[in-house]
Amino acid sequence: MTRFAPSPTGFLHIGGARTALYNWLFARHHGGTFRLRIEDTDRARSTDAAIEAILTGLKWLELNWDGDAVSQFASSPRHREVAEELLARGRAYRCYASAEENAAAREEARAKGENFRGDLWRDRDASEAPAGVAPAIRLKMPREGETVINDLVQGPVTVQHKELDDMILLRSDGTPTYMMAVVVDDHDMGITHVIRGDDHLNNAFRQYQLFKAMDWEIPEFAHIPLIHGPDGKKLSKRHGALGVEAYEEMGFLPEAMRNYLLRLGWSHGDEEIIPTAKAIEWFNLESVGRGPARFDFDKLDSINAHYMRAKPADELYGLVKGLLATRIGHAPSADEEARILKAMPSLAERAKRLPELAEYASLFCNGEPKEPTESALAQLTAENKALLAELSTSLKTVENWSHDQIKEAVSVFAVAKELKLGKVMQPVRAAVTGGLPSGDLVDTLEILGREETLARLERSTA
Repeated sequence: MTRFAPSPTGFLHIGGARTALYNWLFARHHGGTFRLRIEDTDRARSTDAAIEAILTGLKWLELNWDGDAVSQFASSPRHREVAEELLARGRAYRCYASAEENAAAREEARAKGENFRGDLWRDRDASEAPAGVAPAIRLKMPREGETVINDLVQGPVTVQHKELDDMILLRSDGTPTYMMAVVVDDHDMGITHVIRGDDHLNNAFRQYQLFKAMDWEIPEFAHIPLIHGPDGKKLSKRHGALGVEAYEEMGFLPEAMRNYLLRLGWSHGDEEIIPTAKAIEWFNLESVGRGPARFDFDKLDSINAHYMRAKPADELYGLVKGLLATRIGHAPSADEEARILKAMPSLAERAKRLPELAEYASLFCNGEPKEPTESALAQLTAENKALLAELSTSLKTVENWSHDQIKEAVSVFAVAKELKLGKVMQPVRAAVTGGLPSGDLVDTLEILGREETLARLERSTA
């Protein structure tokens, strides 16, 4: 059993999405369970909006969790119960040290080159406690020896016990700490594998001791290297450290995001395109790299383009219909939809994201394009406008508006004008497409139809 346990203090960022994916794939590969736990013990920073963003992001990525999402804060009474049990077992103690006393002890340890252990009350009797002071509860960490965690990604990792402080389980106000809550929740939920970012590796050694103190089975740990930007530096917003919803808005497909995130630190030979069914079949922790992965928008665009090309025309059209309506200012008519569906395979060959596809599809709507590119405008010289006016007259005589008939008419016109075919086609493309990518020009004219083609040629000569 795995879990994804985000803190609801912001959006579901790309690193968190990859962690969720790896947990989901591992559980599905082994026929296990994937749980979602919202770690909302930090009441000051946790927000309903952030929780909603996490749920929405996971749903968009189609990472379906098993059972209901669990609130960590709701289990606070259980966390306190375990802390009291540790006291009764003699594996924890009440600490009456003030913040000032702990700060002074921390500074003294630093001056001696030692680790602060937080153990001012470890060997003192509660009868010495000052009146009216509410104690925290600390775990008695081992003082001798070492702990080795056989991490499923990092390999064996060792910590000396002298480096561990007696961590706080319950604060003096009775609220459980994150470290306490995570262990209790993982045990109670039956989590067998903790798969998370390697920024939690140091936490693992402290949490390990709490599992041991309660005589609980210790889960397997797998700590995944973080994601860096293309320059090798910590991922920031300028690199792509955005919320998952931003990638949806940018026009990426959820299956493309899953494929890209999977390959961002994991590999299966030289395979780049890995459908979800194959990802579930092949996924393992042994193939997760130990070094940081580098985020690359170009690679993501390439994978997204692949998945767009693989979709049926009607499904692609459904994905861009809203974007298209916004672009052209009205809901596409039945005739416009029919044209777009015919042109969609060619358009998908050229687009990388959905907004781009919507832009290209607008070419097949009446009255488009409204804003020709500079290169298209450069083709519409006075000389070429005169040429287009003559060509328009010739095209009106085409009885069967089909690819072959249109091409023959343009070819005959070019010969009559003693021009190479390209010299005619270039201004036609500029007038009809406004510079938008369209594939084969004659196919485009056929799909647009006689009336719309002639209307665009005439508008360009005005």
